[in-house]
Amino acid sequence: MSKATEYRDMLDDELMTKLGETKEELFRLRFAIASAQGTDTAKLGLLRKEIARIETVLSERRVAALGGEL
Repeated sequence: MSKATEYRDMLDDELMTKLGETKEELFRLRFAIASAQGTDTAKLGLLRKEIARIETVLSERRVAALGGEL
């Protein structure tokens, strides 16, 4: 699990790759839990928070690129 400050040090390409990997991991975990093979339900929230952190950093960069306008 990474903090937002660590994500801010990453390049956009790295962030997009990490976002894709995390979303895939969340999908696989949801599938495993739904098919009664997974028991780590606490990790669902952690993965969702990590996705939100990455998307927040990407959004901050888009806003900064537009000169602070939304």
